[in-house]
Amino acid sequence: MTQPDETTSGAGGPPPAGSVGSPSTGSVEEDFEDLYENAPFGYLSTLMDGTVVRANATFLSMTGYTRAELVGRTRVHSLLPVGDRIFYETHFAPLLVMQGRVREIAVELKRADGTRLPVLLNAVLRTPEGRPAVIRLSVVSATDRRRYERELLRERQRAESSEAEARQLAHILQASFVPSALPEVPGLDVAGVYRPAGHGDEVGGDFYDLFETAHGWGLALGDVCGKGARAAVVTSLARYTLRAAGMRETRPGQVLSTLNQALLRERTDRFLTAAYARIRPAGAGRARLSLALGGHPPPVRVPRDAGIGTVGRTGDLLGIFDDPRLPETEVELSPGDALLFYTDGITEGRVGDELFGEERLARSLEAVRGADAADMAARLVEDVVSFQSGLPSDDIAVLVLRLPR
Repeated sequence: MTQPDETTSGAGGPPPAGSVGSPSTGSVEEDFEDLYENAPFGYLSTLMDGTVVRANATFLSMTGYTRAELVGRTRVHSLLPVGDRIFYETHFAPLLVMQGRVREIAVELKRADGTRLPVLLNAVLRTPEGRPAVIRLSVVSATDRRRYERELLRERQRAESSEAEARQLAHILQASFVPSALPEVPGLDVAGVYRPAGHGDEVGGDFYDLFETAHGWGLALGDVCGKGARAAVVTSLARYTLRAAGMRETRPGQVLSTLNQALLRERTDRFLTAAYARIRPAGAGRARLSLALGGHPPPVRVPRDAGIGTVGRTGDLLGIFDDPRLPETEVELSPGDALLFYTDGITEGRVGDELFGEERLARSLEAVRGADAADMAARLVEDVVSFQSGLPSDDIAVLVLRLPR
């Protein structure tokens, strides 16, 4: 049997010149030339003064120039708008000389038809031995990237606008939960403060009110479970139901019972806590309150001289039971006494697992004993917010009554 020759095709033999998989030197050079001319991005070569000495077909197609218009006749600077030209001369070229390369510089090129093309430039400096230095640039169209960036910017602006509108809506809704200004109550110094949780971007459920009735003054303060639009609906229902019931009823327990019935009738899934008091003069500069608490923290009494303590008995939450327990308490205030109503954003303001708590509440009030109602309310809220580094974890509502001395 004849043995195979090493020069013929077969196992272990080299393929013939020009066969598939082994292009000739000539065809390799032709491939390199084609790769340069029809690369997916533009190529330029310039002298150190920017004169174009070579440009590939892709660059010519991108810009609309002919080879004759560029090579040996045009400096790359002249293809840039004024601002980009200054940048090229003062930053791009010096940086290229110092580092030998520059990457992804965003500029615009002036096309032959006068339009502008956003591009990214990459450049390297080559100094072949015995020949002039040459700058090689790759030019990548950034049109799609600019379009994408503009779209991202528009989306961000729309998102920021939506967030701003949401915050504005939250502020408008929250403003409706408290009076724009408390009325002047004869013989009483009154003040209220409302502070939403966090940055105030979400509607909370705290509210307070003070209004005149045919049988004295009505005071209401409460806290709806949860946040957001559904909580806001219940908060609005609660505030105006208490106001309407307070106009008809004299007993605070009955006022809260009316609110409880309204919540059950609406079949809301939100319960709430509330305090309601009827305020009337008691002679000799004194005032008397009838008070009921529907699951709400009892108000804190700050006498003129010494001692701090709570008043009232906490009954059942509202919106859960058909017939909640709502005990009533009579409270009499003497000249110089103050009575503080608050929501649990005060005592339950937290940092980690640590609460502001009732002891800090008492110390804050002790520090402002004898101050007017506005100072007492503002100082307490400031202490609670500062305890939480300026971002309270829950909404805060405070209402202070004080009998001047």
